[in-house]
Amino acid sequence: MKPLRSLSVLACAFALSLGFAAPAHAAKPRHTKAPPPPAIQPLGLRPALVAFADELAAAQNWDAAALREQLSQALDLPRVKQLILPAATGTAKNWTAYRDRFIEPKRLDAGVEFWSAHEAALTRAESQYGVPAEVIVGILGVETFYGRITGGFKVLDALATLAFDFPDEHPRAAERQAFFRRELAEFLKLCRENGLDPADVRGSYAGALGWPQFMPGSWRQHAVDFDGDGRVDLIASPVDAIGSIAHYLSEYGWKPGEATHYSVRIPADPITRRRLLAPDIKPMFTAADLIEAGALPSEAARDHAGPMAVIELQNGPKQPPTVLLGTQNFWVVTRYNWSAYYALAVIELGQAVKARRLQSR
Repeated sequence: MKPLRSLSVLACAFALSLGFAAPAHAAKPRHTKAPPPPAIQPLGLRPALVAFADELAAAQNWDAAALREQLSQALDLPRVKQLILPAATGTAKNWTAYRDRFIEPKRLDAGVEFWSAHEAALTRAESQYGVPAEVIVGILGVETFYGRITGGFKVLDALATLAFDFPDEHPRAAERQAFFRRELAEFLKLCRENGLDPADVRGSYAGALGWPQFMPGSWRQHAVDFDGDGRVDLIASPVDAIGSIAHYLSEYGWKPGEATHYSVRIPADPITRRRLLAPDIKPMFTAADLIEAGALPSEAARDHAGPMAVIELQNGPKQPPTVLLGTQNFWVVTRYNWSAYYALAVIELGQAVKARRLQSR
């Protein structure tokens, strides 16, 4: 994309189009050099970092001085702080555009290829944990394009940046910084347990790792040795990734055989809509509750025994939103990423890969 021209040049072109002579000072616009990007510096021995290192070293019986030195040399990454901030207020969400990023030919072809290569592991994971193969395939497709995009940030730098220099302008800065300090501790434990050099491990800007993009704490708690080689490796073993995703969803309450979502029409009355949408992705309403409120669940939803969430996904300012009923299993997918847009993209990608795979046989 070509950069936008300066306002003076645009004004000059506009004036000429109207038949006016351009002012002399506009004929040769002055260009100022953009300021250089801020230099990337180590975090250094700041008090919060020292206190963290000393506490973790004491708890784990590690060398405190060595840990201080290691963390103090981690780089403070401006790009990571920029990426962690939420979208600007007023940015319109668009489910259709979001969906199209993932349900597209190249990713579908890669999904079919992945499924064919790892059919035995996917079948075994479904049998052992009750999680359908298409859900696992959907997660891996959305997260890393089946292992092609696993992140290029040094995880130690990324987590240390977010642990000790989290941007104050984030609306939940204190909460998120505490989370990343815990994940930094988990990452350092993970590296010691698995013989990894913390300085060499790469992942996402938020510190997510490997094929399934597990945070270090999730790796230590939920990852499994699914290929039977005696170690858990989410970076190099897609089979371990398959089993670990299935185990993760199972631990969060996946119900085998239950649908993830149903269709519904909800009343136009704004007060009723607000009440139905208030719980967001948390299942709170029975089919009877919805009918009493004036909603029209699908026939399959009427037969659903458990609670459901009324979920609305925006389609930009000019199109009506997409509304659906999310079950317990839909909520479980959001434990991987707390977003209804993400969960539905995972589900629909997995379904689309499954359909294409069947067509190609």
